[in-house]
Amino acid sequence: MELAKFKPLTVYTIFIAATPEKVWEALTRAEFSRKYFFGCAVEIEPRVGGALLVKAPDGSPHITGEVIEHDPPRKLTVSWNVDWPGLVERLGPTLVTYEIDPAGEAVRLTMRELHDRPLSDDILSGGRQGWPAILSSLKSLLETGKAPSIRMAPPQRMLDALKAMGIKTP
Repeated sequence: MELAKFKPLTVYTIFIAATPEKVWEALTRAEFSRKYFFGCAVEIEPRVGGALLVKAPDGSPHITGEVIEHDPPRKLTVSWNVDWPGLVERLGPTLVTYEIDPAGEAVRLTMRELHDRPLSDDILSGGRQGWPAILSSLKSLLETGKAPSIRMAPPQRMLDALKAMGIKTP
């Protein structure tokens, strides 16, 4: 994987009234992620080269990857491969980077979704729909102790674009 080829196609920044350590813990521990990540459990082997596994609420693998950068509590980069047959082969790999920077009594969390090739807005629309809900829920959880229940329809625009490319989706 040539990291220099990857460019951020989706970027979100959010400020959270928490410490860098608490934000890091929420990003890397399954018991936190289940509360703000649509019931998914993010499991990370805490080292460069370690495994990333995101389990769906039913426990099945949903996303797999590898830890590319691991600098607690400042930066985490992982490869992010949704387990749909043919997806990575057709669209290429995805990297997700979290950068955590102190900002007074808060932290600035910047999430970047990077790709090694241009992708259409239709393909990117799924992440662009989901990431704001995930990050907002993370913020609420850390600031209030409770993540809101956010209900969203499946990203139909993205699913239609994948189907048109011959990629089977659940």
